[in-house]
Amino acid sequence: MEASWRQVASGRGRARGRATAVPSPGNGVHLRGAGGGREKGSVGAAGLGPIPGGAATPAAAGSSARRSPAGSEAPQTSVASAELMSQKKFEEIKKANQAAAKKLVEEHLNSSSEEEGDEDFEGKRGKIVANTFITYTTQTDGDVRELERTKQYVNEAFQAGAMTCLICIASVKRNQAVWSCSGCFCIFHMPCIQKWAKDSQFLVSSPLTDDDFGKRDYPWPCPKCRFEYKRSDTPSRYYCYCGKVEDPPLDPWLVPHSCGQVCERDFKPPCGHKCLLLCHPGPCPPCPKMVTTTCYCKKAKPIPRRCSAKEWSCHLPCGRKLLCGQHKCENPCHAGSCPPCPRVSRQKCVCGKQVAERSCASPLWHCDQVCGKTLPCGNHTCEQVCHVGACGECPRSGKRFCPCQKSKFSLPCTEDVPTCGDSCDKVLECGIHRCSQRCHRGPCETCRQEVEKHCRCGKHTKRMPCHKPYLCETKCVKLRDCQKHQCRRKCCPGNCPPCDQNCGRTLGCRNHKCPSVCHRGSCYPCPETVDVKCNCGNTKVTVPCGRERTTRPPKCKEQCSRPPTCHHTSQEKHRCHFGSCPPCHQPCRKVLEKCGHLCPAPCHDQALIKQTGRHQPSGPWEQPSEPAFIQTALPCPPCQVPIPMECLGKHEVSPLPCHTVGPYSCRRVCGRTLDCQNHTCIKECHKVTEIDSCTDKNKAGPECLQCEEGCSKSRPPGCPHPCVLPCHPGECPPCVQMLRVKCHCKITSLYVECRKITTADVNEKNLLSCCKNQCPKELPCGHRCKEMCHPGECPFNCNQKVKLRCPCKRIKKELQCNKVRENQISIECDITCKEMKRKASEIKEAEAKAALEEEKRRQQAELEAFENRLKGRRKKNRKRDEVAVELTLWQKYKYYLFPVCAVVVLVFAWYIAHGVD
Repeated sequence: MEASWRQVASGRGRARGRATAVPSPGNGVHLRGAGGGREKGSVGAAGLGPIPGGAATPAAAGSSARRSPAGSEAPQTSVASAELMSQKKFEEIKKANQAAAKKLVEEHLNSSSEEEGDEDFEGKRGKIVANTFITYTTQTDGDVRELERTKQYVNEAFQAGAMTCLICIASVKRNQAVWSCSGCFCIFHMPCIQKWAKDSQFLVSSPLTDDDFGKRDYPWPCPKCRFEYKRSDTPSRYYCYCGKVEDPPLDPWLVPHSCGQVCERDFKPPCGHKCLLLCHPGPCPPCPKMVTTTCYCKKAKPIPRRCSAKEWSCHLPCGRKLLCGQHKCENPCHAGSCPPCPRVSRQKCVCGKQVAERSCASPLWHCDQVCGKTLPCGNHTCEQVCHVGACGECPRSGKRFCPCQKSKFSLPCTEDVPTCGDSCDKVLECGIHRCSQRCHRGPCETCRQEVEKHCRCGKHTKRMPCHKPYLCETKCVKLRDCQKHQCRRKCCPGNCPPCDQNCGRTLGCRNHKCPSVCHRGSCYPCPETVDVKCNCGNTKVTVPCGRERTTRPPKCKEQCSRPPTCHHTSQEKHRCHFGSCPPCHQPCRKVLEKCGHLCPAPCHDQALIKQTGRHQPSGPWEQPSEPAFIQTALPCPPCQVPIPMECLGKHEVSPLPCHTVGPYSCRRVCGRTLDCQNHTCIKECHKVTEIDSCTDKNKAGPECLQCEEGCSKSRPPGCPHPCVLPCHPGECPPCVQMLRVKCHCKITSLYVECRKITTADVNEKNLLSCCKNQCPKELPCGHRCKEMCHPGECPFNCNQKVKLRCPCKRIKKELQCNKVRENQISIECDITCKEMKRKASEIKEAEAKAALEEEKRRQQAELEAFENRLKGRRKKNRKRDEVAVELTLWQKYKYYLFPVCAVVVLVFAWYIAHGVD
């Protein structure tokens, strides 16, 4: 089973380099080999193609080598080099084709992610367009519906293949010169619209004579909206949408065919402002400028509004007087003139004979009665129906003509005008002959003269009454304006009517026939649109008829509703698509037979398995007839459900795949405590036999190592001796070896048992290190410490007696040294001392004066004697000021005691050493 799954994995990896998924609009996605199906520009079978440069194939090279003479070395060398060259090129082409096939498969496999990326891009683009137009609707009375047309054109300009030339039914690309109709804003290729305009002008002017040709400016229509342009408006140069820049450069950051400048076209209807958008396709949006205007009735205060919606209603009653002059307009504030008054009132007719209830908006009305008023002649009455004003003179008064209008009579209005007796001589209905009757009342009779008449087409003549028309039976053989069909009208005078048959030619869309009346030149583009739908039909995009063959189906956002092809009840949610559904990636969830767990592997009901035993192509001319992989159902892989399992040494509990559950070694060190209780087993995790009586699970078993090391336990602090026992459990025995330590005064060496030192506390250690002699250290006062050998600094409590004198040295007392050092006691001079000091100062002054005088008298010879005497006086004064301190025995004999003590210590040490031995 594992081998088959490895085969599937390898097959999936290799299938990406060989199998290609080819999308088909009608039949979905077909799986074929990398060389399956050769098209124009496609590669050969098995990723191979034609060898460039006309190099021979390896088989051909081999055959040529076999045909070369055996004794010729030069041809053999050339054949060998040709074989190597062809083989090298063969391998290069094979690698290149395999790489191309792999790239195509990866693109197909990543199609879903690309669709999501395209959807994100479309969503971002929609947001950008929406943000561009949102400023038109954020203020007063912005209407989004008026911007939809402009938005549609901008969106189509950004979408690849959305803009279609209706003349050639092809996509309008970014780098192609175009022309935009100013009526419907439809975009056409520049060569297409130029040919259309030229053909249209030629067809219109073709029925004219040579004298009239070129003298009149015949218009040409837009192919879509039939808006007519003059001959001078025929496009000859490529401009941007706003018409400012000729041949606008291709810029990927701008709308295609846009110059990127502000449009500045006048709004329609004109308002005095210009478009503020950048050069754009389609109509300009409504004017976004803000103007301050009042309502229709001028009653409300002026407010700022969009220029495109500057006319507004305050919805208050209008209040203007109606045409009736009696009532006021009660409608809300409105544009234009007020409507007619809707009220009803009783009104008289114009003649005043009748009164009726009529609308107040039409006060003047006429009744059906004849006026009947007596005319000024007094003989006749007015025969006019209800009228305004005077009836006028009698129509029979004054001079009147006879019926033939030749004689004039002056008769009373009561008499009729007689006939004159002359011939009537009025022109008859034929327009050629005159009436031959005498002057008569009423219409003339029909002309009955026989004449030689020509038929309407002028080909036949016949004698017949003048009033009868003559039409021959000859049918016209001239071509009508379509230049395809004959007139076929009987006795045609030459002005053949336009062709009334249907055109019936196949349009450029190749789906419909021209519905127009038969005409000359090219047919107008197909007016129909086609919905290109997705596979489920919920999403569609409307394109011009004929573009459905090259338009990709829209990306549907609905979920695919096809039933699953595997054992799952429902397939994974994915978008609507053509072709077969992608492989199912849901967990298999089948119950495994051995362990009862559910299979967690992805669904493997339709796995790709590489076919074995296939025939390998012998050269690039052979093509595989079958794909390299087939879809088949595989058994479930080994169960990978983690089962907690303890290792042999019980160090850890690790989750193992269900199919590999069993005793295992975790490869760690055993780590169980040996019998010595100091070391652990260093063997790799192994099985340990547990003893029932032992409760410690961490204790070593019989399979563990035996400790053979010495005792390595840490000694007590201060003990430098190792344990004399081998590695053992428990505490080490006390150390009984002797240690030589110095006393506190660092003079005497003492020998003490190691265990006493290591187990003693601080006080006991101080006693063990004491030599019991007086401390030899000197205090800061200069006296020796009176304490016994001790650690640390000597206590400053000197109690030795010292002599203290007053400042004049006369009074003397004995006091303790520590009190004197602390300046707690001092001796002051008394009155006698002060008197003696005063006398002494006087004596000194007298002596100084005497000495000064003597020094002046004496010369340099006596100077030395004077200085000696002066020195003696100073020494005497210093001794008198010093404090008399009594020396102790140690201070007196310390220089003699040092050698003696050294000898004693050496003798004691020698005795101890020999005594221990």
